[in-house]
Amino acid sequence: MKLTSESLAAHLNGALLPAYLISGDEPLLAAEAADALRTRARAAGFSEREVHFIERAGDWDAVRASAANLSLFGSRRVLELRLGSARPGTAGNQALLALLRHPDPDTLLLALAPRLDREAQAAEWVKAFESQGGWLAVWPVDVARLPAWLRARSRALGLKLSEGAIDLLAARTEGNLLAAQQELMKLQLLAAGSEDAESVLNGIADSARFDVFQLTDAALAGEAARALRVLAGLRAEGTEATLVLWALAKALRDVWNAHAAGGGRPPAWQRQSAALGQALKRAPQLDFAALAQRAARADRMIKGRLAGNAWDELALLILELCGAARAQPRARAS
Repeated sequence: MKLTSESLAAHLNGALLPAYLISGDEPLLAAEAADALRTRARAAGFSEREVHFIERAGDWDAVRASAANLSLFGSRRVLELRLGSARPGTAGNQALLALLRHPDPDTLLLALAPRLDREAQAAEWVKAFESQGGWLAVWPVDVARLPAWLRARSRALGLKLSEGAIDLLAARTEGNLLAAQQELMKLQLLAAGSEDAESVLNGIADSARFDVFQLTDAALAGEAARALRVLAGLRAEGTEATLVLWALAKALRDVWNAHAAGGGRPPAWQRQSAALGQALKRAPQLDFAALAQRAARADRMIKGRLAGNAWDELALLILELCGAARAQPRARAS
C-alpha cells in the first residue's frame, strides 16, 4: 500500500500493517510520520522498540539474529531499521525479503530510508514493502505549496497569521521545513493567538523590526541617503538580508498596487501613507519590471543561486526605488 503524509493519519485509525517503509530527505515530515507510527504501535501493544543502524553489510547479521529471537517476556515490539543508503545491497535485500515474506505477528517492522530514486523504487525489497505493508515516500514541500503548508501548520498551532506574515516565513524558511516549524512554535510561545506581519517581524527579527520599517519609509519617501544609512546599520547589526528584501519587496508591491489603482492607497495602509504619497509621485518614472528583476536577483544571491553581493544589490534596489538611479534590466544568468 502506498501512503502519503496526508493519508497517514486516516490510515492509522484502522488496523496496522505488519511493516512500513518511510523514505525521503525531508527530515521533519519523515520524523513526524515515524513518530505517528510509533505512537499507534504503542497503543496497539507494541511496547518494545529495537533500533538497528544499517551502515554496512555485516549489520544485517544482527537484524536476522534479532528477528529469530523471541522476547523473553513475549512482549510485542517495533523492529526499526535505519538504512544509511537507498541501496541495502544483496544482504539487505535478502534480509528484508525474509522479514516481509514471513512476518512475526508480535513484531512490527519499520524501515527508514533516504530518498529513493526511480531505480531504487524498482528494487525487490521496496516492492515487497508496498505489497506486504505500507510505503510512505516523503517529498519536499516546493515553493508554490509552502504558503499553504505554513497556513495549515499555523492553524494547527492556534496561530492566525496574515498573508504578509506567511510570505515572510516562506521567504525565510524556504527549503527547510524544520526551521519553518521551529519558527511557528516560537511564535506560538510569543503570540496571544494571532500574529500579523509586523508581529512576526518582531518575533523572529527582534529589535531589527522597527529599523526595517524605517528603511522602507525612507525608500518610499525617496530619501536615498537616509535609506542607505539605515541599510548599512541593519547589515552591521546582523539583520538577515532576507528580512530586508521582504520589506523592500512589500513596499514595491504596495507602490505598484496603489499606482495601478489610479493613485489611491491600500485601505490598510496607515503608518507609511506620507511616504507612499511621495513614491506615487515618482511612480510614472519607475520601471517596475526592472525593479522586480532587481529584487529577484537579490533573492537569488541570498540563496546562493547567483554570484554577487546581495547587500550591494539591495542598495541598488533602494536607489532605483528612490529614483536616484535608473533601474537597468539585466539579462538572466545562465
